[in-house]
Amino acid sequence: MVEPQPPREAVASSVRFTVTPTKAEDVPGLSDTSPDISLRSGGRVHFGSRESVTRSEPPSEASGAVTTSAGVDTPERSRGEHGDGNAKISSVYINNSHVIDDDDFYDRNLALFEEEMDTRPKVSSLLSRLANYTNLPQGAREHEEAESFGEKRKSSKSPQMGTFMGVYLPCLQNIFGVILFLRLTWVVGTAGILQALCIVFICCCCTMLTAISMSAIATNGVVPAGGSYFMISRSLGPEFGGAVGLCFYLGTTFAASMYILGAIEILLMYIAPGAAIFENNGESAAMLNNMRVYGSIFLLLMSLLVFVGVKYVNKLASVFLACVIVSILSIYTGALVSAFSPPSFPVCMLGNRSLSQDDLSDGHCSKTFLEPLVANATGGPNVTEAPPVMVEKTTALWHLFCNSSELNAICDEYFAHNNVTQVEGIPGLASGVIADNIWSSYLSKGDLLERGSHPTHSTTSLHIWDVYPYVFADITTSFTILVGIFFPSVTGIMAGSNRSGDLKDAQRSIPIGTVLAILTTSLVYLSSVVIFGACVEGVLLRDKFGESVKKNLVVGTLAWPSPWVIVIGSFFSTCGAGLQSLTGAPRLLQAIAKDNIIPFLRVFGHGKANGEPTWALLLTAFIAELGILIASLDLVAPILSMFFLMCYLFVNLACALQTLLRTPNWRPRFSYYHWTLSFLGMVICLALMFISSWYYAIVAMVIAGMIYKYIEYHGAEKEWGDGIRGLSLSAARYALLRLEEGPPHTKNWRPQLLVLLKLDEDAHVKAPRLLTFASQLKAGKGLTIVGTVLSGNFLYSFGDSLAAEQTLKHLMEKERVKGFVQCIVAHKPRDGISHMIQSSGLGGMRPNTVVMGWPHAWRQSEDPQSWKTFINTVRVTTAAHLALLVPKNISLFPSNSEPCTEGTIDVWWIVHDGGMLMLLPFLLRQHKVWRKCAMRIFTVAQMEDNSIQMKKDLATFLYHLRIEAEVEVVEMHDSDISAYTYERTLMMEQRSQMLRQMRLSKSDREREAQLVKDRNSMLRLTSIGSDDDDDTDGVGGADKMGGASEHRRVHMTWTKDKALELRAQAHIPSGCSTPEGFRDMLSIRPDHSNVRRMHTAVKLNEVIVNKSHDARLVLLNMPGPPRNPDGDENYMEFLEVLTEGLERVLLVRGGGSEVITIYS
Repeated sequence: MVEPQPPREAVASSVRFTVTPTKAEDVPGLSDTSPDISLRSGGRVHFGSRESVTRSEPPSEASGAVTTSAGVDTPERSRGEHGDGNAKISSVYINNSHVIDDDDFYDRNLALFEEEMDTRPKVSSLLSRLANYTNLPQGAREHEEAESFGEKRKSSKSPQMGTFMGVYLPCLQNIFGVILFLRLTWVVGTAGILQALCIVFICCCCTMLTAISMSAIATNGVVPAGGSYFMISRSLGPEFGGAVGLCFYLGTTFAASMYILGAIEILLMYIAPGAAIFENNGESAAMLNNMRVYGSIFLLLMSLLVFVGVKYVNKLASVFLACVIVSILSIYTGALVSAFSPPSFPVCMLGNRSLSQDDLSDGHCSKTFLEPLVANATGGPNVTEAPPVMVEKTTALWHLFCNSSELNAICDEYFAHNNVTQVEGIPGLASGVIADNIWSSYLSKGDLLERGSHPTHSTTSLHIWDVYPYVFADITTSFTILVGIFFPSVTGIMAGSNRSGDLKDAQRSIPIGTVLAILTTSLVYLSSVVIFGACVEGVLLRDKFGESVKKNLVVGTLAWPSPWVIVIGSFFSTCGAGLQSLTGAPRLLQAIAKDNIIPFLRVFGHGKANGEPTWALLLTAFIAELGILIASLDLVAPILSMFFLMCYLFVNLACALQTLLRTPNWRPRFSYYHWTLSFLGMVICLALMFISSWYYAIVAMVIAGMIYKYIEYHGAEKEWGDGIRGLSLSAARYALLRLEEGPPHTKNWRPQLLVLLKLDEDAHVKAPRLLTFASQLKAGKGLTIVGTVLSGNFLYSFGDSLAAEQTLKHLMEKERVKGFVQCIVAHKPRDGISHMIQSSGLGGMRPNTVVMGWPHAWRQSEDPQSWKTFINTVRVTTAAHLALLVPKNISLFPSNSEPCTEGTIDVWWIVHDGGMLMLLPFLLRQHKVWRKCAMRIFTVAQMEDNSIQMKKDLATFLYHLRIEAEVEVVEMHDSDISAYTYERTLMMEQRSQMLRQMRLSKSDREREAQLVKDRNSMLRLTSIGSDDDDDTDGVGGADKMGGASEHRRVHMTWTKDKALELRAQAHIPSGCSTPEGFRDMLSIRPDHSNVRRMHTAVKLNEVIVNKSHDARLVLLNMPGPPRNPDGDENYMEFLEVLTEGLERVLLVRGGGSEVITIYS
């Protein structure tokens, strides 16, 4: 019966707590004038929290400020309503002896998880922190540190660059370069159209396959600055990453040398030939010296510009890109115009040999010419003029070949027997010259350039270099050499991945932009090969420096409206590319140095106060100077080809290995990749390295190998045993020692399982489906240890232990689980399980996840050891920082031969404990049983949460995780505690009291004192108050509050008759049915924390059953056991209530570390 109570100072707040049965008239003695009960819907318990106060009707005159039925005098109500929201609950009906001081900090809807909120935050708070994550500060190391969500980030401008501006155009600018303008025409003329198309196609295939692999790696998380270095080092480890990173750095640095040399060649050959310091008297050495001097000056100026500020380089980038695009458009326009009106660029030929017009000082392309004879004027004005007399004169060409200006001089034999003719250098698109340019025309150094695809070798003595104005081949050419020279023109595909920090959506932009850029450039290169072959005379194509067309740039002769468009455009674009290389290379070196994997490079990680890599820029300029001292574009190009090919090879290797190993973190958003494509790309890269220059390839591999061994020189010593087994033992030992060096990175985390199985009396496994579930989760990867504990003494149970191991091995073979068996004999199962969890594994190969079954029918069991062992195991796994998986109703889980039809795997993400809930469905769906199941993720929003924003943040988080799932945010705003929750809590506590008395009556009475003593000592150790102190202390504990205990009786749905009937059914001994014992049971006050925890379980169960009743599997955060061991039985009840009405449930408890990451 509920009785009124005068206001007392002991009551700390003004909370109304009203218990009503379904019908108001069922309460005996209840006054009809109690509107507070009759006006409210039945079956609710109202707490005066912020939610219930704001939603309840305002106090009317009928209810009054003071309630007489179940109220507390409310002069302090305003403080509860205008305070900090959740007033502490204090009522005569609730045991408030263990209320935490900051109880209002926690949400009543998540009370089950409140004790671990510091380590397992609410999903809403995690998502709010993720929402402030702006995509990436540039720099590799900063990204690794940003994994911890706790640190506060500086607010920065959100990156807004799209695919076109952020990836496509930078890739175009980096791919198009000096080779297109200076060497592609020469490659087409020398190799012929067919072989030139083959060269371009092979190189473009190599970069396209590499781009596919790079897109897969780049979309497998977030790639910061460092581009390929970051991708490879995080995919293949620091050794490969350091080696390839330095190769990529050297390639980028030599690219700067190549671009600068190209710019100087354009300057001195085509723009200002008079600027040459060393006069070129037919000797190539003078030209090389000019290149060295001017190259060094250009390098100094560019380095100063980069040092002063990168912002100037970035501002000029768009100008340089415009130059490239305009130049290429002028080539296409010129090719179309040439079909109707070809430009006039005559080539002077002696026989079929081309002549350098630079040496024809008089400009006559002939042996002789007719000049009118100038006669003296005689006679008067009436004399008629006679026709002029024409005199045959010799030309400068005659003088060069005959060493005399006389017509009767003795001339060179070839000169005497062949005529001098002129052919059009640009016959035009419609001329049919393409037929002559299809086949190759490779030359040796010093060979003459002749018309036709099979020129004759020079039989003349070498003094013709100095005397005769022929055009010669300056280097020996072959298919392999041309591949090495052309390949740098397809590099630059990493520009997009290097800029990922500036992109709005890097995982979408990088693949699309890079692949489109490669397709565009490949199309331009392939079409250019055909256009050059169809428009330009073959002998002019083979003229590398345009000597036969008055030192005009050969590709410029085709351009419209003027060759200067190409000359100026190519000069500025080449300078821009050199600046970009000088900007990127030092940052790459700085990223490697900051990772601290190569100690002697550590100094290059430092720079100016704003982070500019000053020391790295100095080293880059020094190495680039070495390339400039080579002074030949054709010799520098194969060097950087090697380094880029080495880099691309390892990008393909990284993608192929990740795909074949199927690591859990390998979930690229870019899905159009396959390990065979990556392997093909790797083979092409390797082939191109040896095709273009086998000795350079060996040098590059030796350099990479030396760097690799330097980084890895701490490796284990060799240990040669008996053949293959000895090698396997050595490899295993080496791998275990390497694993021991540090904890695994989040990306390498995969569940290493310890499966705990229970055997019955006949040594049969009680729940074999646990092993089936483990096999579905593992898919044959990682470590699996299957363990069991036998009760007894090991001295006498060794045979039983071996038999149990054999049983488990047979079951593992049947379920096709590869792993190890461990059997422990212990006096107490809980001790055996604890020892197994502590000692399983070897070195770095230790289990990180425990799988165990739910204690079946624990309520009906008279022996409490089964569920006590279960809870003890939960505590042990938490202490060991291991993850825990508890499948409930394991017998209903599908076997390996029963694939699930289409359905859903539902994840209820309530608190964040490392991301296990995200990873497990992904792993399960790799198995054929669960493959057709879709994934749905639910999370819970409280009243103060913005559920729309939560859903948006969660979708963004899953997008970065590369996990496809449907997202739903469930709102749990109603935090009023129902009478059902209250009654269920009462039933739970009364049942605990009854069972406790049953066990006391069955055990020896003299042990009771010892139990109480042990319990009290446990309380002192944990320093946490127990919810059941009053129960243990008996009636006296209930009377500690004096007369107030009479007012703390609660009207329950249990009647005295029902309780007596239940006792009779349970055959409780007479000692427990005494009036004192019964009164003790009826005097139980539902503990405040238990009511709140039960409320959490009931409310969550309601929404889970409502949303996921037809799901194939429900994954759910498993709340931790109470810190006070006396509430263990209540904990089991909470878990039962939480999972009621669900067919298959997987309770998941994280190990305290992150197991899933958005990073690459």
